[in-house]
This record gives sequence, C-alpha cells and structure tokens, in this order.
Amino acid sequence: MGGAALQPRADTHDRTAQPQPAGAWDANRPGLVSATQPNWLAPDPVTSVPAWRILNQMQVKVRYFGMTKEIAGCDQEVVELGEGTCAADLFAQLQQRFPKLDAFRGSIALAVNLEYSDGKTILRDHDEVALIPPVSGGTIANEPSPAEAAPPLISEHCQIVSEAIQTAPILAALKRPEDGAVAVFDGIVRDNSRGRRTLYLDYTAYEAMALRQMEQLAQQALGRFAMRNVRVVHRVGRLQSGESSVYIAVASAHRAAAFDACRWLIDTLKTTVPIWKKEHFQDGAVWADGEPFPPEIPCADYGASK
Repeated sequence: MGGAALQPRADTHDRTAQPQPAGAWDANRPGLVSATQPNWLAPDPVTSVPAWRILNQMQVKVRYFGMTKEIAGCDQEVVELGEGTCAADLFAQLQQRFPKLDAFRGSIALAVNLEYSDGKTILRDHDEVALIPPVSGGTIANEPSPAEAAPPLISEHCQIVSEAIQTAPILAALKRPEDGAVAVFDGIVRDNSRGRRTLYLDYTAYEAMALRQMEQLAQQALGRFAMRNVRVVHRVGRLQSGESSVYIAVASAHRAAAFDACRWLIDTLKTTVPIWKKEHFQDGAVWADGEPFPPEIPCADYGASK
C-alpha cells in the first residue's frame, strides 16, 4: 500500500489554520502537501491512502540528475511523505508537480539508497530517492579549477576521478608475469559529433551510486570470465577533445577472455552506471543520447499504488 505525500501546516499546533488545497505546494517548506480532510478515512485522490496517515510523516531526500534536474529546477530537495509511501507513489506525485516528467515515463529509473528499485519499494524515513534518466545523457557541470578538483572515489577495482586518467600507471600496476594478455578499452573524447565540431564534453554522475555500480560490474566480470583482475576508471567534469573519459583494463591468461570481458564491461557500463554527458558545440549543446536501460532495471512507467 502506498502513502500520500503529506506536509504539516506551518504551525502544526494551530487548530484554526486553514487547510491547504489537495496536492498544493508549500513554497516555505519543501514537500508535497495533502489537504486535511473532514473524513479522516477518506482516501487521498492520488494514492487512495487514508488521510489519517498525516499523523505519521517521514522525510525523504529526492535527487535529480540530467534532464530531471532541469525539469525540477534543483538538484535535490527533502519532501515529507506519509508512512507507507512507495517509490511509485512518490514518482506519481512528482509528476503532478512537474508535468514535464510525464514525457519521460518509461525511460526514467528510480534508485533508492544507491540501488535501482521498482515502484513497489516502500520508503523509510531518511531514505534517498534518485530519478535516473538514461545514462550518457546529462546536465552541465562547471569546470573545477585544479585546487577545487574533488579527490577520486575508489573501490577495490574502480575509481571515479575529476582529473586526467593516468593510464600508464594503471596498466603497469595491473600486469603480472602469469598474464598472457591485458585487454584495454580507452574511451576518448572525439572532436566531432552529429556532423558538428565538438568543443568539449561535460560529464556528471550520481557518484556514490556510480562507483557502487562499477564495482558490482567488476565483481560480476571476475565471476563470469576467465580473468585474473580488472581496473575500471571513469572521469567526470569537463573534458577536451583527445582526453580519456573511461579506461578499462582486463588481465587474463588468455586473450579471448580478456577481450570478451572488456567488451562486456564497457557495454554494460554504458547502460547501467549513472553517468551522463552533455556535448558542447559552437552553436549550442545537446545531451548525448542515453542508452535504454536493460530489462532487469525497472523504469518509472508505473502508476501510483492502490
């Protein structure tokens, strides 16, 4: 069962305050508002959840990326929801606030606490919910100065960096005498796209989730292919033509396994890891076409729960 998105009045002890209209937005306190109904057993018009759930509220952080960030006009906010609200209920009510989201139903995925989730996931107090548009399409990021560059995010086999990828040290550290092959994929920024000259690319990421997804892919590859070790590094921020955006190196006793693993890693990364890019040209900028999510990742094309 889902829960209505609710928010108390400015003074929750003021019994004389006028109720807000159903579905109204309170600019003074972020959150979705539901009217106080005379009949506390009457259902919410969107989620069909009784209004008594106003007594049991929780706070959830909503994060927006890529096209959803531009639609919402912010990168994150905290909303107040009724107990028992599921991810589908939240998305349905965000659609009410931001009608342009409806055009992307079926192509946006939801993540709860850094993991892809379906609409039935019940939300808890202080959960983090992210709207994930197709990866490889994105939003503009300001180019950091060297002094402002963020430190790399590092897991056992993966990194997300904001400065140039140092490919030679990665390869040198990976090689071992028992390896018969190291296959490398080095993704490089082209100077042209869509028949136009590319000035630069801006990469943005849901970094904590992206690193987790990359590490999961590395672990899956180690179990799926006859390989010894792997490194996956992705860069974020502003990249110029000729710079490396993603670097994958696979060490194996035999070349076939190394090639197969390397190809699988980049192909899967491009459809599942929440990293987006925007291409800048002399006459404007466009989002790179996002890859469709694989079948195992549910998209936000479901309605609110009943």
